[in-house]
Amino acid sequence: MNMLIFLPELALITMALVLFVATLGSWSFKRLYGLTMVMSATVVVCAVASWGQEGALFFGAYQVDDFSQLFKIFITMGLFAVLAMGEGLKGIETKLKPEYFLFVTLSSAGLVFLSSAVELITIFISLEVSSFALYVVIPFRKADGQHREQMEAGIKYVLFGAIASGISLFGMSYVFGITHTTYLADLVKVVPGLLATTPMLIAGMVLMLAGFFFKLAMFPMHFWAPDVYQGTANETAGFVATIPKAGAVALLIRFISLAQGTAIGDFNWMLAAFAVFSMVIGNLSALVQEDVKRLLAYSSIAHAGYVMVALLCVNVLGFSTAIYYIAGYMMMNIACFYVVYHLGQDGENVTLDNLAGLYKRSPLLALVLLVGAFGMAGIPPTVGFFGKFFIFNAAIQKSLYALVIITVINAGISAFYYLKLVRAAYSPVENPGNTLVVSKPASFLGMALMAAILLVGIFPQFFMEVAEKAVGTLM
Repeated sequence: MNMLIFLPELALITMALVLFVATLGSWSFKRLYGLTMVMSATVVVCAVASWGQEGALFFGAYQVDDFSQLFKIFITMGLFAVLAMGEGLKGIETKLKPEYFLFVTLSSAGLVFLSSAVELITIFISLEVSSFALYVVIPFRKADGQHREQMEAGIKYVLFGAIASGISLFGMSYVFGITHTTYLADLVKVVPGLLATTPMLIAGMVLMLAGFFFKLAMFPMHFWAPDVYQGTANETAGFVATIPKAGAVALLIRFISLAQGTAIGDFNWMLAAFAVFSMVIGNLSALVQEDVKRLLAYSSIAHAGYVMVALLCVNVLGFSTAIYYIAGYMMMNIACFYVVYHLGQDGENVTLDNLAGLYKRSPLLALVLLVGAFGMAGIPPTVGFFGKFFIFNAAIQKSLYALVIITVINAGISAFYYLKLVRAAYSPVENPGNTLVVSKPASFLGMALMAAILLVGIFPQFFMEVAEKAVGTLM
C-alpha cells in the first residue's frame, strides 16, 4: 500500500497517541503546547503531501481521491489555526488542558475519516468518533464558581447529538432496506431512478442527513448552537463553529450527488425548505443578540442555508461553490473567534459593549474583526463576497430564482448585525480601557487570517479550479 494514501490519518492518530501519553504525565503547559503545535503543523504538511493520491481501502469503504484530500487539508489547517488561536487556553481548566488537546485532535481525526468514508456504517462511525470527542470537551471551561452554563451546554450538545444520531440511523435503515446496499458507489446507480417512484426513499434520505445537519447547525437540527456556543469556552466554540462544518459539507456533497441527473422533485424541495428556514431563522435571530458568540451561532445557522443553496444545484459548479464557500467561512469565522478569544482576557464571554473602543485598545484585533465581519457580510473584495456571488450564479443557472431572491434578501439582513460588530469596535468612547497585549505569534496569526480572507477573495479562480477538480472525481 502507498503510505501517502493514508498519511494524514496516520499523522493524526500518532498525534492523538502522543497526547494521550501526555495526559498521563505532568508536563509543563509550555512544553505540551509547543509539542502540540509542532505535531499539528506536521499533520498539515502530511495532508498537503497526500494531495493527488488515489485509492480505496478497507474493502472499498474508504475512498481516497482529490475530493477527500482537499477536505483533509481544510480540516487539518483549521485544527492548526484553532490551536494557534488558543495560545494559553485561557478559558480551559488548567488540569484539563492536556485532555483538551487530545479530544480536539480525536474530533478532527473523526472528520478526516468522514471525508473519505463512502459506506454508510463507516460514515456513521466516523461521525460518532468526531461527536463523542466533542461531547467530552464542550464542558471543559473554567468554572469560577459557576458550573451551570458549561454543563448546560454539554448536556444540550449530547442530547441533540444523540437525537441526530438516532434519526440518521433510522434513515440509513430505510435506505438500506430499499436499495439493499450501504456503499455509495452502488447507491448512485439506483437512487436516481428510485427517488421519483419511492417516497419512502426520500424520507430515508432526509432522515439520514439529520446527522450532518446537526454538525452544520442547519434547520431543523440547529437548536443546540446558540446555547452551546455561549456556554462552552471561547477556544472550544471556535473549533465547534468551524471545523465540523467542513466535514458536514463533504458528506452532504457525497450524498446529494446521488440525486444528480434527476429532475427537481420532492427531495430537492424539502432541502430547499430547510435552506430557507435556516437563513431566515438564523439572520432574524442574530439581529437581536448582544453576546457575540450567540450572534455568531445564529450566523452559522444562516450560512448553512447559503451552502445548501449551492448544493441544491447538484452540478459541478454548485458543489465547487459550496467547497469554496465553506473554506472561506472557516477563515472568516476563525478570524471572528480569534478576536473573541483575545478580548476575553480571563475566558469570559464577550458582548457588544465589550467591543466598544477596541480600535484604541488593540488596532490589530479591531482590524481582524473588521475583515472577518466584512467577509461574513459579503462585502468585496473578501472571500465572502465572491462566495455569495458564485452561489447566486450557480442557482440562477439552475433556474432556482425564488431561492436566489430569498438568499439575496437574507444576505442584506445579515449585513446589519455584522456591521454592528464593526461599529461597536470602532465607536469612540471616553475611557476605552487598558491596552490589550497580543503576542507576536498571535499577531502573525491575525495578519495571516486577514491576508487569507482577502487573497482568496481577490484571486478566486485558482481556488475554484482546485474545487472543480476535486468535485470532478464524484461526477
